[in-house]
Amino acid sequence: MTGIVYWQAATFFPLLSALTLVPLLTMGLVLCGKPTRCLNIGLAGALLNLLLSLYLLRIFDSRAPGIHLAERVDFLGLGYRVGVDGTNILFIPLTAILGLLALVYTMITRHRLDRLFVACLLAYQGILIGAFCALNAMQFWFWCLLELLPVILLTVSAGTGGQRNQAIKTLLQYWLPGLGMSLAGFLLLSLGLMQSGLDFSFDWLALKHHNLAIPRETLIFILLFFGFAVRMPLFPFHAWLPPLAEHGTAASAAIFLHGLKLGIYALIRFILPLVPGAAEQWADFVVSLGLIGIFYGALLALMQINMRRLLAFAVISHTGMLVIGVFSFNDFALEGSILLSVAYGLATAGMLFSIGLIYERTRTSYLPRLGGLFENNSAIGLLFLISALSTMVMPGTPGFDAAHLLIEGTIEEHGWFIAIAILVGNVLAAGFLLWAFQRLFIAYPKRFVQPYSSIHHPVMQERIIALVICGLLMGTGFYTTPWLKFIDQEASEIGEHYPEHHSHHANEPAHE
Repeated sequence: MTGIVYWQAATFFPLLSALTLVPLLTMGLVLCGKPTRCLNIGLAGALLNLLLSLYLLRIFDSRAPGIHLAERVDFLGLGYRVGVDGTNILFIPLTAILGLLALVYTMITRHRLDRLFVACLLAYQGILIGAFCALNAMQFWFWCLLELLPVILLTVSAGTGGQRNQAIKTLLQYWLPGLGMSLAGFLLLSLGLMQSGLDFSFDWLALKHHNLAIPRETLIFILLFFGFAVRMPLFPFHAWLPPLAEHGTAASAAIFLHGLKLGIYALIRFILPLVPGAAEQWADFVVSLGLIGIFYGALLALMQINMRRLLAFAVISHTGMLVIGVFSFNDFALEGSILLSVAYGLATAGMLFSIGLIYERTRTSYLPRLGGLFENNSAIGLLFLISALSTMVMPGTPGFDAAHLLIEGTIEEHGWFIAIAILVGNVLAAGFLLWAFQRLFIAYPKRFVQPYSSIHHPVMQERIIALVICGLLMGTGFYTTPWLKFIDQEASEIGEHYPEHHSHHANEPAHE
């Protein structure tokens, strides 16, 4: 059974609960404070949370597999369980970084005095961290349900365009059935424990330890997988994302598109170790969906003239690649999928921030109306370019080593055909991202030029955002070893639950 190290052994306060509560408490202070001080209060809370997340990385023992900094509280028959391991450790500081940068971005926009906007950004940060830390299935589901509130409020109150309500309607049409299916899957898991003579529980550790005794494994897999597929989003459950990205705000979308990685995390946390037999049986079907999604998203991205929709279809394409890595059932592909999820989250946020900063100047996200922006917006242009290069998994970015691991594992499990298809999809991604960069920053616009806003834009905040994201991408890209060490032990531990004929991959050298 997975080893557990409680928080008292590593620190003097429950760190994971603090990481969840700090942004939520700061949200309360923002709503109660004056509008002129709301952003400063939010920045202080987000900065404190970032420092706590860096402290988490410092005290995390990457050499020991299992759950670290665990917290356990039982009340009214329900259990509060949180903990970190190699599966979720990197997502928590990334959420804190993007939350702080979203508030820095807000300083430049018309929402800097909007208490509800700042409060929703903080709430979303706390909800995501709470979901990533949760080691109780019902607790995880509850955070995913709560996530709808800030997404809806941010889109309705601060989004752009006249179809915001329709975008929210489409979101609910997909997310509510997805939440219902995942809830049913979690209930069947817990009922399975009771039918095996064990106590009813949503505790992830209990479900993992007794997973061989759980009946109806295939039904549980179908419910959980399709519930999470909406959340990722995986083709064909993606139709809610492009309109939401188009009509939302760049600040909220940057955190939101990172939050989509919660779906990939859910596959690794709740499907691979809990229903491994059914995961093996359905692997070919899932890989087929992933392949279709890679090419569907890339080809649709090439057809877009709205940059936000283009990035949304890029996320759909990348999701297919990550899902194939997860269902390759070996350590290499799993490590690559986790690290690539983190890299994609940061890189996509960088491109969204750059598009948002352009929108603040020109009031448009349409490619035909934009062009020749690099000369006067070099920091924004470099932010977009380096983020795009990381998304294309170029050498010197964290995506390069991650994609290498993912391809290595895919070749071992699925063969060269699937690996080549992934690489071709990545070439298409390079095509539409470089094409977008050329049209945004180099070429002259084909239609009328949207006049620049007369409002002065403070470039210091733009440079901070560009420097932080580009520094993280390039710094981790040239030296990924520490980040892989965080993931390595947990990937090996998950490998023990792989189906029997897949388990030999975990011990094979990468070059064999």
